[in-house]
Amino acid sequence: ETPPVNVLIGAKKFMEGWNSWRVSSMGLLNIGRSEGSQIIQLFGRGVRLKGRGMSLKRSAALGGSHPADMRLLETLDIFAIRADYMAQFRDYLEDEGVPAGDMAEMELPIQPNMDFLDKGLVIPRPPDGKGFETDDLATLRLDEKMNPVTVFAGSEAQELASAENEIGERSATSGATATIGADALDLVDWHAAYADLLAHRDARGWDNLAIPPSAPREIIAAGEDAYTLIADENLANPRRPQDAARLRETVATILRRYADAFYRRRQRRWESDNLVYKPLDAGDANLTFNIREGDSDTRARYLIRAPAEMIERIERLIADCGTSLYASDGDNPRRIHFASHIYQPLPVKADGEGDAPTFSPPALELSERKFVNDLRAFCRDRSAELPPDAEIFLLRNLTRGKGVGFFTENDGFYPDFILWIKTKDAQRIVFVEPHGMIHAKSYKNDEKARLHERLPDLAAEIARRSSVNKKVDLDSFIISATPYGELRDKYDNGDWCIEDFAAAHILFANSDKDYVGKIIRGSSGQSPLSANLRASAPLR
Repeated sequence: ETPPVNVLIGAKKFMEGWNSWRVSSMGLLNIGRSEGSQIIQLFGRGVRLKGRGMSLKRSAALGGSHPADMRLLETLDIFAIRADYMAQFRDYLEDEGVPAGDMAEMELPIQPNMDFLDKGLVIPRPPDGKGFETDDLATLRLDEKMNPVTVFAGSEAQELASAENEIGERSATSGATATIGADALDLVDWHAAYADLLAHRDARGWDNLAIPPSAPREIIAAGEDAYTLIADENLANPRRPQDAARLRETVATILRRYADAFYRRRQRRWESDNLVYKPLDAGDANLTFNIREGDSDTRARYLIRAPAEMIERIERLIADCGTSLYASDGDNPRRIHFASHIYQPLPVKADGEGDAPTFSPPALELSERKFVNDLRAFCRDRSAELPPDAEIFLLRNLTRGKGVGFFTENDGFYPDFILWIKTKDAQRIVFVEPHGMIHAKSYKNDEKARLHERLPDLAAEIARRSSVNKKVDLDSFIISATPYGELRDKYDNGDWCIEDFAAAHILFANSDKDYVGKIIRGSSGQSPLSANLRASAPLR
């Protein structure tokens, strides 16, 4: 039996309260000229699929064979007339790793070093057989310790204008920090808001999140304790019917964003409170990315997306270079080879190429590549400065859902790299995060920078829950891609010297020639391993 074909004609009401498992085409007429996130929301309504076995995934994410032309059936076509936002949406898709237009995709399997996985390295992970989704029941409520979520609902205008020999672009936004007034709360359909929030929870698959019927109004009524709203006054306190409709849409957005933040925070806290030391093996989540159910090749793999012609060129070059892909630096794809990394290759972002391929997981940023290169140089040129039985291992740490993370007051922190300095009787695990710091918070308010302060106590807690019989230390460092001279006057109270930064485990890759040595040696002095490393030949 041929299923019916339904055509829906309407306006922005489809952005809220409308749900469909299969939309094949969308046509936009004079819409999307400035709406931004609202249009993304509209498109999002059209990309939902039940998938095989209610997996909510497209066939590309599932192993096994699929009917012919399935990829075409899973494609959403969008046609637009005078919809200026389409170009921005295309950019948004590409930023998110979704191919748009004449894009193609290929897979690049990793090659783990199985000898390294037999070295007895341990990693902090939740215990086997336990998980936040199955072992904790969260109830959505107002959490006064959680940072308010921010929602922009003002107006935005953009202008392109010629000035001498160039085109200038200006943008302006309207709106101010607003709180939804008590009288305005009575204009909201709280039954509909509750139903929308339940649908959002179910779409996310959060089976362990309970939402009381009273929660939506309680959260919105809390005002600035729960959210920061940037909006025009007539939205927060409507005077016209159309303003009341916009208010209801905004309330739904605030509630969804609040639920996202609440659930993530609860999950990160559970994970931090239940970590144990587990042996690092081939089944670790950092080594199983993009493996699909039913695949015969059980190696993790990068997904590379690029214009079709570039993918064909990369495939030919990979076929020609053979094993050197996993044993050397090179291009196509651009990569850095570090023999002590747990797997190969490590792709890096191309510099200044307009059609550079995108990777999932993402390729290394410039600051990350510099750290790997400097650590490689240390291992090559200065290994004699280590204790005789010390070995160094490195692993790229992924983000949410895969990597090792630590709960901070409002979110999770997933450092970019995990570094092991291992001897016969002990191992020191260092979490390393290279990034720019020009917009960093003050040190006392930056839980990521201060992670090293609480890791010794956390290490002891994890050891008590674990069966590991060797000494394990935890440490962390921030590597600032922002030069010291540029950061010094803007950081904290403006009078930190470079030694102050080093004492706070913030190092500068561009000016400190010994920053890798400082990471390797550590500074706590509490463990025999740290003492041995510092007692070895001085690093200059």
